[in-house]
Amino acid sequence: MTPPDGGGDPFAPLTSQMLDVGDGHSLYVETVGRADGIPAVYLHGGPGSGCQPSHRRLFDPSRFRAVLFDQRGAGRSQPAHSREHNTIQHLIADMELVRTALGIERWLVVGGSWGATLGLAYAQAHPERVSGIVLRATFLGTRAELDWAFGTGLRTFHPGLYEDFLSVLTPDERGTPLDAYFRRILDPDPAIHGPAARAWHDTERVLSEARPGTRRLDLDDVQNGSRLPSTAFMEAHYFAQGSFLAPGQLLAGAGRLKPIPGVIVQGQFDLLCPPAMSYALAKAWGNAEIVLVEGAGHAMSEPGVSEAVVAGIDALAINHPRQ
Repeated sequence: MTPPDGGGDPFAPLTSQMLDVGDGHSLYVETVGRADGIPAVYLHGGPGSGCQPSHRRLFDPSRFRAVLFDQRGAGRSQPAHSREHNTIQHLIADMELVRTALGIERWLVVGGSWGATLGLAYAQAHPERVSGIVLRATFLGTRAELDWAFGTGLRTFHPGLYEDFLSVLTPDERGTPLDAYFRRILDPDPAIHGPAARAWHDTERVLSEARPGTRRLDLDDVQNGSRLPSTAFMEAHYFAQGSFLAPGQLLAGAGRLKPIPGVIVQGQFDLLCPPAMSYALAKAWGNAEIVLVEGAGHAMSEPGVSEAVVAGIDALAINHPRQ
């Protein structure tokens, strides 16, 4: 485990390492803050996006020992973009390996969107290891949520974008567009997966903002561009398999979280993870407060969202002892 030279930056990593978790995978893991601080773990979204330096700033370095790691196939973890031996069950087991390797008994779990999915799945599997949960944008990993976001919601709030989204598909595929997108993105032929991956990524980006800079796809770039957004491939891998969860699993198991206090930060105009899911989760959980951020969309960068997440983390850490 290497202590990097922080150069006086309080948010610079305290330690960093590559942790072998088996199956040929090694995870990039870093800690931020103070060695005796309140343990917390941050779970990035996607799946497949990786942690960013801005995520460190969610945790007060004078109080926390925050753990940030790139999930299998994401960010700096190796092998890059690998979908082999990569399921939510693998990610849950990886979290336990990270926790044990760092000598942490219990930690505060923080995650948004896909990070919320993983956080809920982990907490339901290992409730005794979780001191509190802070979620941003509840995603329960279900097909119904995806059908709404990329179907009903997209068609209702961005009809032009919905037409662009369907235009990448053949007329026969448009009856079941999500299945068609997943097949195309996972197809080994670049001529097939390239346009689908770009269209999926760019559509999702528009849906993540309450006031997007553009509301249409650049169809020339979609068809002829060279970029390949990595998250599209990992998302297709997971979503085509129902996030590797049983139908309705996370909502049905929310009662297991009753002893764990939670804060759910929810953007009022989140089109990817609408407020109804947060309210359903909070009701089933029975020990979670919803913080509605008025006027905000899905992304962490939406006005007021990161501030609400920081406040939620601080609120749950008040009575948590340092290690």
